[in-house]
Amino acid sequence: MAKLTFNKLKSTDAIWLPQVPEHWELVKVRHLFKESTKKGFPNETLLVASQEHGVVSKDAYGKRTVEATKDLQNLKLVEQGDFVISLRSFQGGIEVAHERGIISPAYTVMKETRQIEKHYFKNLFKSPPFISLMTLCVKGIREGQNIDYPTFKNEYLPFPPLDEQKAIATYLDKKNYEIDKFIRNKVRLVELLEERKKKVISKNISQWLHSDLKDSGISWIGKIPTHWNVLNLKYLLKNKLKYGANEEAKDANPEHPRYIRITDFGFDGKLSDDTFRSLPLTKAKEYLLSEGDILFARSGATVGKTFQFKEYDGLACFAGYLIKASPNDKKILSDFLYLYTQSSLFEEWKNRIFDKATIENIGADKYAVLKVIVPPINEQAQIIAFVQNESLEINLAISKARKEISSIKEYREALITDLVTGKRCLPNDLG
Repeated sequence: MAKLTFNKLKSTDAIWLPQVPEHWELVKVRHLFKESTKKGFPNETLLVASQEHGVVSKDAYGKRTVEATKDLQNLKLVEQGDFVISLRSFQGGIEVAHERGIISPAYTVMKETRQIEKHYFKNLFKSPPFISLMTLCVKGIREGQNIDYPTFKNEYLPFPPLDEQKAIATYLDKKNYEIDKFIRNKVRLVELLEERKKKVISKNISQWLHSDLKDSGISWIGKIPTHWNVLNLKYLLKNKLKYGANEEAKDANPEHPRYIRITDFGFDGKLSDDTFRSLPLTKAKEYLLSEGDILFARSGATVGKTFQFKEYDGLACFAGYLIKASPNDKKILSDFLYLYTQSSLFEEWKNRIFDKATIENIGADKYAVLKVIVPPINEQAQIIAFVQNESLEINLAISKARKEISSIKEYREALITDLVTGKRCLPNDLG
């Protein structure tokens, strides 16, 4: 396949897009789109905006829904193909509606006033340079990132010839399909590897190398060595389980304690460097973490996710949707407790809690009575070392797959950016 080549570019007055191809137009948003304020009927499908799925019905969006305004008369009508901006919670790009419905007045609805290729603009509105433009159209710090639409409508957008818009859209649709398929396969591989790792952990945590076993009395745990115990988590801690601070994550002062939130770490338990926020020591001091503390997520889509505070350079505190457990190392090693939360035994316990609850929420009261297998301390240390060795190859495979996912996402961003901004042009031979 022929490679993408560079276009001949001309300078522009747009801050976010200093150059475009010589044969492209640069047009203000208001000359391509108009704001639609038409009201919808309350009995129509309620829509929500999702970065992953676009604008869809709240039922298709899953459990995470947006509450409709109580004033049903203010709900806006959205037609299939309309573009929608979330004014109050802008996080990236502009979404496109996949169906007709009604949406909260917190959104701005845009309809095209000139013939366009929607999929070209769908990709443009998700490109990093365009996101940078949107951040320039933000007002209000205390209220969050609110898009100032009167400012935005006077910004410039690139406007290629219509046949070129269609060619770019077709090419990117094909590439996005291939990339999405690659990512799905890699994500599935990671899931299978993580399941395999959980089984390795569970097998060794529950029985280790012993043949002299007894019934634990817990159906989902089964048999354990006769000299081991099963205890409630609350009996294995130095202090009571503690909820985190209910403070806004506004500051990012490296001199202050890091403010760790649910969104700062994944199910792999690794802390992200890209989401750093901090709290002044005066607010953080009651919620400071000590070496070996374990954080449990208590609600939302990430409930049950855990993080081990270990070998961190500096002070850190934790947010309110997390619960801190400080292991008593005379009874249980921090590494062993964290390993336990990575096992299929812990997964089974979570699922049983969810079966009895109307919403996915595990508070301190439920974590306090989490049944934990407790071998003698010396055997805990042996199990930790053994499982780490047994999991080494699995961890390397997981790491490789995640890096491949990250790399392909970076490639997609670069490809979309180069094409929708005209930095490169499509190859003549697309076959």
